[in-house]
Amino acid sequence: MQEILPLVLNGADLTPIQTVPNWDRVPWLEEKRLALVVDQLKSPRGMVTHLPYHLMPPSFHASKAKVIYVMRDPKDVAVSSYHFHKMAQFLETPATLDEFIGRFLQGKVMFGKWTDHVKSWRGSGLGGRILFITYEEMVQDLAAAVGRLSAFLGRDLSEEATQRIVEHCSFNAMKNNCMSNFSLVPKVYMDPDTSPFLRKGIVGDWKNHFSPEQLATFSSVIRKEMEGESLE
Repeated sequence: MQEILPLVLNGADLTPIQTVPNWDRVPWLEEKRLALVVDQLKSPRGMVTHLPYHLMPPSFHASKAKVIYVMRDPKDVAVSSYHFHKMAQFLETPATLDEFIGRFLQGKVMFGKWTDHVKSWRGSGLGGRILFITYEEMVQDLAAAVGRLSAFLGRDLSEEATQRIVEHCSFNAMKNNCMSNFSLVPKVYMDPDTSPFLRKGIVGDWKNHFSPEQLATFSSVIRKEMEGESLE
Protein backbone atom coordinates (compact mmCIF):
# COMPACT_ATOMS: atom_id res chain seq x y z
CA MET A 1 0.00 0.00 0.00
CA GLN A 2 2.91 2.32 0.75
CA GLU A 3 4.06 1.75 -2.84
CA ILE A 4 0.64 1.98 -4.46
CA LEU A 5 -0.74 5.07 -2.72
CA PRO A 6 1.59 7.76 -4.14
CA LEU A 7 1.13 6.37 -7.66
CA VAL A 8 -2.66 6.51 -7.38
CA LEU A 9 -2.44 10.08 -6.08
CA ASN A 10 -0.02 11.31 -8.78
CA GLY A 11 -1.58 9.57 -11.77
CA ALA A 12 1.02 6.78 -12.03
CA ASP A 13 4.11 8.97 -12.32
CA LEU A 14 6.87 6.46 -11.47
CA THR A 15 9.47 9.09 -10.55
CA PRO A 16 8.89 8.94 -6.76
CA ILE A 17 9.19 5.16 -6.44
CA GLN A 18 12.36 5.20 -8.54
CA THR A 19 14.12 8.09 -6.81
CA VAL A 20 12.80 8.50 -3.24
CA PRO A 21 13.02 5.89 -0.43
CA ASN A 22 9.55 4.76 0.61
CA TRP A 23 9.92 6.08 4.16
CA ASP A 24 10.29 9.61 2.73
CA ARG A 25 7.70 9.46 -0.06
CA VAL A 26 5.00 8.02 2.27
CA PRO A 27 6.38 8.61 5.78
CA TRP A 28 5.45 6.76 8.96
CA LEU A 29 3.28 8.79 11.32
CA GLU A 30 4.95 7.25 14.39
CA GLU A 31 8.54 7.93 13.30
CA LYS A 32 10.56 11.05 14.08
CA ARG A 33 11.59 11.39 10.44
CA LEU A 34 8.05 12.52 9.62
CA ALA A 35 8.84 16.00 10.93
CA LEU A 36 11.75 16.31 8.49
CA VAL A 37 9.85 15.43 5.33
CA VAL A 38 6.12 16.03 5.81
CA ASP A 39 6.18 19.70 4.74
CA GLN A 40 7.97 18.75 1.52
CA LEU A 41 5.16 16.44 0.40
CA LYS A 42 2.75 17.72 -2.22
CA SER A 43 -0.95 17.71 -1.39
CA PRO A 44 -2.75 15.38 -1.17
CA ARG A 45 -0.15 13.76 1.07
CA GLY A 46 0.04 10.06 1.80
CA MET A 47 1.19 8.80 5.19
CA VAL A 48 1.25 5.36 6.77
CA THR A 49 0.97 4.09 10.32
CA HIS A 50 0.77 0.94 12.41
CA LEU A 51 -1.10 2.78 15.17
CA PRO A 52 -4.48 1.60 16.44
CA TYR A 53 -7.30 4.11 16.11
CA HIS A 54 -7.24 5.29 19.72
CA LEU A 55 -3.58 6.34 19.44
CA MET A 56 -4.09 8.56 16.40
CA PRO A 57 -3.18 12.22 17.10
CA PRO A 58 -5.80 14.95 17.67
CA SER A 59 -4.90 16.55 14.33
CA PHE A 60 -6.16 13.42 12.56
CA HIS A 61 -9.53 13.55 14.29
CA ALA A 62 -9.90 17.23 13.42
CA SER A 63 -9.10 16.61 9.76
CA LYS A 64 -10.96 15.22 6.77
CA ALA A 65 -8.15 12.75 6.03
CA LYS A 66 -9.21 9.53 4.39
CA VAL A 67 -8.03 6.16 5.70
CA ILE A 68 -7.17 2.98 3.82
CA TYR A 69 -7.01 0.12 6.30
CA VAL A 70 -5.19 -2.99 5.10
CA MET A 71 -6.10 -6.25 6.83
CA ARG A 72 -4.37 -9.61 6.44
CA ASP A 73 -4.95 -13.15 7.65
CA PRO A 74 -3.61 -13.00 11.24
CA LYS A 75 -1.77 -16.30 10.79
CA ASP A 76 0.26 -14.78 7.96
CA VAL A 77 0.68 -11.59 10.00
CA ALA A 78 2.15 -13.66 12.84
CA VAL A 79 4.60 -15.43 10.54
CA SER A 80 5.64 -12.19 8.86
CA SER A 81 6.04 -10.49 12.24
CA TYR A 82 8.10 -13.44 13.52
CA HIS A 83 10.62 -13.05 10.71
CA PHE A 84 10.62 -9.26 11.09
CA HIS A 85 11.37 -9.55 14.81
CA LYS A 86 14.29 -11.82 13.93
CA MET A 87 15.86 -9.41 11.43
CA ALA A 88 15.08 -6.11 13.23
CA GLN A 89 18.00 -5.46 15.54
CA PHE A 90 15.93 -3.08 17.69
CA LEU A 91 13.44 -5.82 18.65
CA GLU A 92 13.76 -8.83 20.92
CA THR A 93 14.68 -11.90 18.88
CA PRO A 94 12.08 -14.67 19.27
CA ALA A 95 13.42 -17.89 20.75
CA THR A 96 11.06 -20.09 18.71
CA LEU A 97 7.99 -19.67 16.55
CA ASP A 98 5.90 -21.36 19.24
CA GLU A 99 7.07 -18.84 21.83
CA PHE A 100 6.41 -15.98 19.40
CA ILE A 101 2.90 -17.18 18.59
CA GLY A 102 2.12 -17.07 22.31
CA ARG A 103 3.41 -13.50 22.53
CA PHE A 104 1.51 -12.53 19.39
CA LEU A 105 -1.79 -13.80 20.79
CA GLN A 106 -1.16 -11.95 24.06
CA GLY A 107 -0.30 -8.73 22.24
CA LYS A 108 3.25 -8.71 23.60
CA VAL A 109 4.73 -7.82 20.23
CA MET A 110 5.29 -4.60 18.33
CA PHE A 111 1.96 -2.74 17.91
CA GLY A 112 0.03 -5.07 20.20
CA LYS A 113 -2.82 -7.48 19.54
CA TRP A 114 -4.01 -8.04 16.00
CA THR A 115 -7.59 -8.40 17.24
CA ASP A 116 -7.49 -5.14 19.22
CA HIS A 117 -6.00 -3.30 16.26
CA VAL A 118 -8.60 -4.50 13.77
CA LYS A 119 -11.49 -3.86 16.15
CA SER A 120 -10.23 -0.35 16.92
CA TRP A 121 -10.47 0.69 13.28
CA ARG A 122 -13.60 -1.32 12.55
CA GLY A 123 -15.27 0.56 15.39
CA SER A 124 -13.85 3.97 14.50
CA GLY A 125 -17.12 5.35 13.16
CA LEU A 126 -15.33 7.06 10.27
CA GLY A 127 -18.02 6.04 7.80
CA GLY A 128 -17.15 7.08 4.25
CA ARG A 129 -13.73 8.32 5.32
CA ILE A 130 -12.35 4.79 5.66
CA LEU A 131 -11.85 2.01 3.13
CA PHE A 132 -11.16 -1.54 4.30
CA ILE A 133 -9.18 -3.75 1.96
CA THR A 134 -7.33 -7.01 2.46
CA TYR A 135 -3.83 -8.02 1.48
CA GLU A 136 -5.35 -11.12 -0.05
CA GLU A 137 -7.50 -8.99 -2.38
CA MET A 138 -4.43 -7.13 -3.59
CA VAL A 139 -2.50 -10.34 -4.24
CA GLN A 140 -5.41 -11.95 -6.07
CA ASP A 141 -6.30 -8.99 -8.32
CA LEU A 142 -4.13 -5.91 -7.92
CA ALA A 143 -5.76 -4.08 -10.82
CA ALA A 144 -9.19 -4.39 -9.18
CA ALA A 145 -7.71 -3.22 -5.86
CA VAL A 146 -6.15 -0.18 -7.54
CA GLY A 147 -9.55 0.54 -9.05
CA ARG A 148 -11.16 0.49 -5.59
CA LEU A 149 -8.47 2.78 -4.21
CA SER A 150 -8.69 5.29 -7.06
CA ALA A 151 -12.48 5.46 -6.76
CA PHE A 152 -12.25 5.98 -2.99
CA LEU A 153 -9.67 8.74 -3.43
CA GLY A 154 -11.49 10.42 -6.31
CA ARG A 155 -8.74 9.78 -8.86
CA ASP A 156 -9.71 8.97 -12.44
CA LEU A 157 -7.00 6.61 -13.63
CA SER A 158 -6.79 5.39 -17.21
CA GLU A 159 -6.41 1.68 -17.91
CA GLU A 160 -2.83 2.35 -18.97
CA ALA A 161 -2.05 4.16 -15.70
CA THR A 162 -3.65 1.35 -13.69
CA GLN A 163 -1.56 -1.28 -15.48
CA ARG A 164 1.59 0.76 -14.89
CA ILE A 165 0.84 0.81 -11.17
CA VAL A 166 0.12 -2.93 -11.15
CA GLU A 167 3.40 -3.70 -12.91
CA HIS A 168 5.57 -1.58 -10.66
CA CYS A 169 3.81 -2.51 -7.42
CA SER A 170 4.09 -6.25 -7.84
CA PHE A 171 5.97 -7.97 -5.03
CA ASN A 172 8.87 -8.91 -7.30
CA ALA A 173 9.19 -5.37 -8.64
CA MET A 174 9.32 -3.96 -5.12
CA LYS A 175 11.75 -6.65 -3.96
CA ASN A 176 14.16 -5.56 -6.71
CA ASN A 177 13.72 -1.82 -6.14
CA CYS A 178 16.27 -0.43 -3.66
CA MET A 179 13.96 2.52 -3.02
CA SER A 180 11.32 0.09 -1.73
CA ASN A 181 13.03 -3.02 -0.34
CA PHE A 182 14.68 -1.39 2.70
CA SER A 183 18.13 -2.49 1.54
CA LEU A 184 19.29 1.10 2.15
CA VAL A 185 18.67 0.70 5.89
CA PRO A 186 21.96 0.05 7.76
CA LYS A 187 22.41 -3.52 8.99
CA VAL A 188 22.70 -2.19 12.53
CA TYR A 189 18.93 -1.69 12.34
CA MET A 190 17.78 -4.42 9.96
CA ASP A 191 19.84 -7.46 9.03
CA PRO A 192 18.78 -8.82 5.61
CA ASP A 193 21.15 -11.76 6.06
CA THR A 194 18.81 -13.02 8.79
CA SER A 195 15.67 -12.38 6.77
CA PRO A 196 14.99 -9.94 3.91
CA PHE A 197 12.46 -7.24 4.68
CA LEU A 198 10.44 -8.27 1.62
CA ARG A 199 10.49 -12.01 2.17
CA LYS A 200 7.81 -13.90 0.18
CA GLY A 201 4.68 -11.78 -0.07
CA ILE A 202 2.45 -14.81 -0.60
CA VAL A 203 -0.90 -15.73 0.87
CA GLY A 204 -0.96 -18.75 3.20
CA ASP A 205 2.72 -19.02 4.12
CA TRP A 206 1.54 -19.88 7.64
CA LYS A 207 0.90 -23.40 6.31
CA ASN A 208 4.68 -23.81 6.02
CA HIS A 209 5.17 -22.82 9.66
CA PHE A 210 2.21 -23.75 11.90
CA SER A 211 1.89 -27.19 13.46
CA PRO A 212 -1.65 -28.63 13.83
CA GLU A 213 -1.52 -27.82 17.57
CA GLN A 214 -0.41 -24.23 16.94
CA LEU A 215 -3.15 -23.78 14.35
CA ALA A 216 -5.83 -25.08 16.72
CA THR A 217 -4.73 -22.79 19.57
CA PHE A 218 -4.29 -19.76 17.34
CA SER A 219 -7.64 -20.18 15.57
CA SER A 220 -9.49 -20.71 18.87
CA VAL A 221 -8.11 -17.51 20.40
CA ILE A 222 -8.72 -15.36 17.31
CA ARG A 223 -12.24 -16.76 16.84
CA LYS A 224 -13.16 -16.03 20.46
CA GLU A 225 -11.75 -12.49 20.43
CA MET A 226 -13.39 -11.64 17.10
CA GLU A 227 -16.77 -13.09 18.05
CA GLY A 228 -19.52 -10.85 16.74
CA GLU A 229 -17.15 -8.92 14.48
CA SER A 230 -17.72 -8.83 10.74
CA LEU A 231 -14.66 -8.55 8.52
CA GLU A 232 -16.65 -8.13 5.32
